[in-house]
Amino acid sequence: MENRGTGRQALRRGAALGLALAAVWGVSLTADLDVLGARLVRLGQDPALAVSLAASQLGELPNGEAGLTGWRRLLLDSSPLLAAAEGPVLARRGGQDSPAEPEPASPDPVDGDDTEPPDLIPSDRVEGIVEMTGKGKEGSLYLSDGSLYVYNRTGLELDASLLEEGTVDVPLGEGPQILIVHTHGSEAYSMTDGDLYQESDPYRTTDCTHNVVRVGEEMAKVFRAHGFQVIHDTTLCDYPSYNGAYDRSYAVVQQWLEQYPSIKVVFDVHRDALEGSGGEIYKMVSAEAGEKVAQVMMVMGSDAGGSPHPRWKDNLAFALKLQENLVRGYASLARPTVLRKGRYNQQLCPGSILVEVGGHGNSLSEAIAGARLWADNVARTLLEMRG
Repeated sequence: MENRGTGRQALRRGAALGLALAAVWGVSLTADLDVLGARLVRLGQDPALAVSLAASQLGELPNGEAGLTGWRRLLLDSSPLLAAAEGPVLARRGGQDSPAEPEPASPDPVDGDDTEPPDLIPSDRVEGIVEMTGKGKEGSLYLSDGSLYVYNRTGLELDASLLEEGTVDVPLGEGPQILIVHTHGSEAYSMTDGDLYQESDPYRTTDCTHNVVRVGEEMAKVFRAHGFQVIHDTTLCDYPSYNGAYDRSYAVVQQWLEQYPSIKVVFDVHRDALEGSGGEIYKMVSAEAGEKVAQVMMVMGSDAGGSPHPRWKDNLAFALKLQENLVRGYASLARPTVLRKGRYNQQLCPGSILVEVGGHGNSLSEAIAGARLWADNVARTLLEMRG
């Protein structure tokens, strides 16, 4: 009975696909074929369409079935569009929130080298944004300790013992304690929520009410509400030239540290840029208390790029201290911490962290909401450390 029912189901699905093709053929008799062809190509490139079609055609997998066999395999193999959606559909059927997280596209500078801005698709040509929730996983390049995950992008052979090394050396006393800067302050977000701005480049603007400087100010407000003294430097270190931005932010941080030795925490606030191989834009989101907010990721430097960074493990230990409370306090607000080759000016202070708030597919409102939750949790952790 199971095989007979499955056969009838396959026939019905085949007939439905045949009718759909017949309808397209009928429309083509009266339509402009060039226009129709272009529209069909754009439709076929929509990853959300592929996933929806595949999910509806495949139905529920039998208990214990990890892959696709029989008519399900035949159906996907007959269609490149549906085959492209196999991974996301299997992940959904298996109870996962999303496929593997795409690699962060933030630059990995070596001190003294200029870096080019990522070549992003202009916003007026984007046809769809794919939502994802980045989470750690066992194996691959991930180092894990319980609920803590570090994505190792250094090229070094590291193991989970690294997560126990390093010392948190962030004594918070009187005077300004927290410095917020922006190496790439002109980074901005999608305008999908009606937050319009004049672009200087795709997903960039010098209007600091619409870029990551605004996000940094929202963080500063939260820290101040918890009683911390915060300096928020709004210098656009990536404007008018993106090249040399880290050299300029180095000078900014160094100046403030010399003026106020009481500063022990430095947050360099950015936003990520995540695009798939097919040009799709990823939007990193987390559902927190019924609200959709941008995920936040900490990026930590090392000495793997060849530049001296003797205390990078102490910087990492501080980030993991914050991450421990973040994963305890929120469902998925924090993406796994990323460890990379460059130093990101973190050699200036063992309490330095590069913070990526969402990606260019997120809206400003999502970024602000995620940043405020992140800053609130971090402030509470700093108060615990302060005693």
